[in-house]
Amino acid sequence: ADEKRELAIQLGMLDPVDKDSKGMPVTARAVFVVGPDHKLKLSILYPATTGRNFDEILRVIDSLQLTANFSVATPANWKDGEKVMITPAVSSDDAVKKFPKGFETVQVPSGKGYIRLTPQPNKD
Repeated sequence: ADEKRELAIQLGMLDPVDKDSKGMPVTARAVFVVGPDHKLKLSILYPATTGRNFDEILRVIDSLQLTANFSVATPANWKDGEKVMITPAVSSDDAVKKFPKGFETVQVPSGKGYIRLTPQPNKD
């Protein structure tokens, strides 16, 4: 616990608007995800008046674990089990080898084939 609010002050987590019954600023609700490499992978700061969305936090953790192990990225609103994007750093020749379930190239106005979708590689 941070009864003296020292850590909260250091991290800038005090909400200047919302105060407790003694008039003291309340802390914002922070979520930090640190990877196995000891680097910060995600930080979300919720106002004291807003509850955390644990479904979103779990979705992000699923994405971080998946993308750490495969050359993929997860699109907006992605859910576990849905298609993922192959990162642009992977050539099409390498994509054929790395993603045996295949992939589809999404047509975009520029005509460039950089959006390639594949079934989630860690699912059967």
